[in-house]
Amino acid sequence: MSLLGAAAGCRSPWSGGGEVAAEAGVDESALPVMPPGAEGAPGAVPVTPSAAPSASPSAAAPSVMPVHKVLTAAEAKPVYELDAERRVVALTIDDGPDPRHTPTVLALLQQYGIRATFFLIGENAVEHPALVREIADRGHHIANHTWTHPDLRHLSDTKVRDELERTSDLLHKTTGRQPTWFRAPGGDWSDASLKVAADLGMRNMGWSVDPRDWARPGTSVITDRILKDVRPGAIVLNHDGGGDRSQTVAALKAYLPVLIDSGYFFTAPPN
Repeated sequence: MSLLGAAAGCRSPWSGGGEVAAEAGVDESALPVMPPGAEGAPGAVPVTPSAAPSASPSAAAPSVMPVHKVLTAAEAKPVYELDAERRVVALTIDDGPDPRHTPTVLALLQQYGIRATFFLIGENAVEHPALVREIADRGHHIANHTWTHPDLRHLSDTKVRDELERTSDLLHKTTGRQPTWFRAPGGDWSDASLKVAADLGMRNMGWSVDPRDWARPGTSVITDRILKDVRPGAIVLNHDGGGDRSQTVAALKAYLPVLIDSGYFFTAPPN
């Protein structure tokens, strides 16, 4: 079966996916999806080119600390997919920034006019602030992926708060933007992490397509897994940090044009 036919005909394995998104407070009507043929490749979302450093809105650190909108328990429930009735895919990139692979990923997304969500690790972001600003300036969403990428289920409430709050503060100071999405490492949320994320005004984003690219199974395997499992409303997991991600970069080059040619739009949930 062709990718187009498979994606259009399959149903989501996530029970109540639309309800989950609604409970989490995601305004699907606000997703920045463009009609086919607009601004370049079919289904692409326009990305604002990087501005000069002096003109960049993220170049200067904010002068005041942000006021967080504290979310309810229902809003804090992890979102695993977007609206399955719309032919959209959310591309997410984890574990960066990484000076070896992130620039190549950014160039590729720029080529196809795709906006993605980058879940950044604090200890990487603090080492590469210019790269963090470049991600933001190119129109991508900056999201929180903890400071050290630990298993949150084994940390005290105090340590969980430090992991999330420290990362959000750094990303805000670096880009001028307060992250409003959080992803637990490995998708392993804890009661403490859900509460802290809600306190910090962050929704929780999971995924519905996992090619396990972090294990480096080979470019063709990563590509095949994504094209096999993708469907309308899918949230796709990829990695640009945490090791050698050359296979992931090569897979992106292979599967992105296939999805575009199959009529998919790319979007990022609103900040």
